[in-house]
Amino acid sequence: MKIMIVDDEQDVQFLFRQKFRRELKENQIKLYFAFSAEEALERLQSKLINCPILIVTDINMPGMNGLEMLKIIKDNYPNLKVIIITAYDDEHNYLTAKKYGADDYITKPIEFDKLKEKILKL
Repeated sequence: MKIMIVDDEQDVQFLFRQKFRRELKENQIKLYFAFSAEEALERLQSKLINCPILIVTDINMPGMNGLEMLKIIKDNYPNLKVIIITAYDDEHNYLTAKKYGADDYITKPIEFDKLKEKILKL
């Protein structure tokens, strides 16, 4: 399963690689990283990555935020699954994410065991 993680914080790459170490080693998943919504959309549009099955994105990023990116993704790639992650448990963002077609909405700190369960069920 190909997963693109979209977050402006560079340290998420180490964190996700560490938390999914076993799944990576067993080739259950392949992780890609984009450090902005614009970079993620560019990678999807230019086919730099064979279309991932899942995008896991933060909401708050400089430039385009994760909700704006979600809307574009669901308009152009309706079968692509998207999980929104946020540090703020905000009802407005939750409702917007659901309206735009988010497949799940998770608040930080991320409970990686639960996230793994959700990902591996897709």
